[in-house]
Amino acid sequence: MQTMKKTWGTRPITTALMLTAAFVGATGEGALAEGRPAKELFGGMTLPAKAAPSPYGSYAKGCIAGAVAIPTDGPTWQAMRLSRNRRWGHPQMIALLERFSKDAVQLGWGSGILIGDISQPRGGPMLSGHASHQIGLDADIWFTPKPAQPLSPQQREDMPFTSMLVKDKFLTVDKRLWTDTHARVVVQAASYPQVERIFVNPAIKKKLCDTWTGDRSVLGKIRPIYGHDAHFHIRMRCPEGASGCKPQAAVPPGDGCDKSLAWWFTKEPWAAPKKDPNAKPAPKPRAMQVSDLPKACSTVLQARGPANEYEVTYQASGGALPSSAASAFAAPMASSPQGFELPAVVPVPPARPSGW
Repeated sequence: MQTMKKTWGTRPITTALMLTAAFVGATGEGALAEGRPAKELFGGMTLPAKAAPSPYGSYAKGCIAGAVAIPTDGPTWQAMRLSRNRRWGHPQMIALLERFSKDAVQLGWGSGILIGDISQPRGGPMLSGHASHQIGLDADIWFTPKPAQPLSPQQREDMPFTSMLVKDKFLTVDKRLWTDTHARVVVQAASYPQVERIFVNPAIKKKLCDTWTGDRSVLGKIRPIYGHDAHFHIRMRCPEGASGCKPQAAVPPGDGCDKSLAWWFTKEPWAAPKKDPNAKPAPKPRAMQVSDLPKACSTVLQARGPANEYEVTYQASGGALPSSAASAFAAPMASSPQGFELPAVVPVPPARPSGW
């Protein structure tokens, strides 16, 4: 086990995955040769590639080897929408979520957090819902605390999202729903050194800018973006030594309560694209192929997986797994900083402030 910990993020994918590629079944080369969209291939994987944890590519164009699953139930969390099979991530992300769930309880956030989508078993593009979440370093957290009485699997599928916005007002936080605890929990998530960004609705960002009286040094990590009114999005930076991981541009200095935020309260971000009546019809968008992703993703897709899910389920420090399902894998504790739903149509303007 000590050997595994020392090699995280540093062992080359070539050795780890070339060996496992020999065990590829009938869905390997044949599936890639068919030219099926990458989202179908990655979305069809039920277990991760058995290899050293390694993210490849960018948050919105990549994959991950060696992902682990967060247990569906933990002492201070529950995973939602289990049918999606999107509770997989880099071990450091899963460990961070465990730590954050405990900290959230200490802040008065019910009995813990409700965890939405993290990533698919091998990352990659999804059939629905997200452009990012592809390398196991993104996670959605509901703006609803975990209730004292655990939710059943069916309740986790059916429980509706609760928007923090007033329905009939433009970008206005609902004072009846938003509390100081909501603010403390979001700022807490942004406070961890390994967290690079937190995405929230522009109205929520403005609410924090206008009302937060504590340390404002991490407010700049909290970025406004479309949607994200019923959940917030945690994005980790690329792990140390993960040479295949493509980082996002650094967050601009300051608290982000500036012109870049004011832009969201203009008409430009929400205006429908202008149509040229003389323009020819645009060609149908081409589905992303595996060949469009980093080269390592083809090998990740074809690599041998574990024998079962339990083998690669994160072993929480609180003993979230029953002994009969205990995993041989032990993730590092997150205490050392070193060691959703998108709308059906998301308008994307031609320009946007840098550092979003």
